[in-house]
Amino acid sequence: MAARSGPTRNILVKLIVGAGTASPSPPVGPALGSKGVKAMDFCKEFNARTAHLTPGIPISCVITIRPDRSFSFETKSPPTAFLIMRAAGIEKGAARYAVGDPPVGRISLKHVYEIAKIKQKDSQLSGVSLEAVARSVIATAKTVGVEVVR
Repeated sequence: MAARSGPTRNILVKLIVGAGTASPSPPVGPALGSKGVKAMDFCKEFNARTAHLTPGIPISCVITIRPDRSFSFETKSPPTAFLIMRAAGIEKGAARYAVGDPPVGRISLKHVYEIAKIKQKDSQLSGVSLEAVARSVIATAKTVGVEVVR
């Protein structure tokens, strides 16, 4: 029976980590440790890259782990729901929001436009028009229970 070697392809790990506050505790440590990557190395590099941001803002990142256990990662903008709730000045969105329920908060179209500009900088939305990204932000606002006013 032939011995089986480790993975021969890159592994992708997606995490949401607070800007400047990454530590080897969960969720970072277990997610990377199980793949053979030193979590402390990632935390130092992540905290250095996100030092200019407000500490604690959730940042999405995609970590590419190579077969030799080296890694690279790409940071993205905060989740849309977080930006909407921050603009509305609320801590939590509606757990379940149905038509006719009172809105949890309100944001203006100007807020939607600013959030869309932030989200459009992500590599996955680079070819999408600002109007389409703004419509997506409005849909997310409805899901969270935030009303968009003119």
